[in-house]
Amino acid sequence: MDVAGRDRTRALALALPALVVFAAFWLLPMVRLLHVGASGPGGIAAYAAVVTDAQYFKSLVSTVALSAATTVATLALSLVAGLFLQRNRFPGRSLLVSMLTLPLAFPGVVVGFLVILFAGRQGLVGDLAEWLFGEKLVFAYGMTGLFTGYLYFSIPRVILTLMASIEKLDPALEEAARSLGASTWQVTRDVILPALRPAMLSSGAICFATAMGAFGTAFTLATQINVLPITIYNEFTNYANFPMAAALSIVLGFITWAVLALARSASGAGVAAAA
Repeated sequence: MDVAGRDRTRALALALPALVVFAAFWLLPMVRLLHVGASGPGGIAAYAAVVTDAQYFKSLVSTVALSAATTVATLALSLVAGLFLQRNRFPGRSLLVSMLTLPLAFPGVVVGFLVILFAGRQGLVGDLAEWLFGEKLVFAYGMTGLFTGYLYFSIPRVILTLMASIEKLDPALEEAARSLGASTWQVTRDVILPALRPAMLSSGAICFATAMGAFGTAFTLATQINVLPITIYNEFTNYANFPMAAALSIVLGFITWAVLALARSASGAGVAAAA
């Protein structure tokens, strides 16, 4: 065997474990999921039900809208906070940055419970509103509560990414823009935001993907919530409708993958998949 043949054999041997893991834990389950989705009475038409059936379509629109709103709000808040924390030094800064990462340690169920304690029937917001206005304010069990929970665990992921990118910005570019008469808004628009665009696209895509597939928080607050993860759970748990659950799962995964792929293409940088 020549050198080139030995190199190919060695490369194949090194890649074999990864290929086995890929086939066992992704390819085969995905093929099985596709098959189950098309095995119902409607066949492959089950994949179109997400847009032809009003209930599933409403669930899809709610999920995409909520994920998009979470992404936009998270990016805006994280950008402002990241710029402030990265460019200012004050007592307790390190502790504050560490505390911002604390939500990463909580599973979705705990985040949902925290939202209930904050804005549930016996929550802090309700008690405060009753004391001030004589009427409780409760929003934990609907989309507003879910949006609050998604913000809670999305901001730490994004703010750490943006702070790392902000640290690499060249202050000379901003100083040059100011010396030419640019206002703070113009410096932000023309210098800072373009420089942070790849980081914002990648972290925003991860935020969107996480919100699309988040289940624990939605399950905890699911009294008035209709999002795809809950719809999928109900289909295979309460109705034993495995084909539709599989079809909806594929649609959910495809939309999330498409957003990640678009962000990767637009940013020119790798976009890590959310766990």
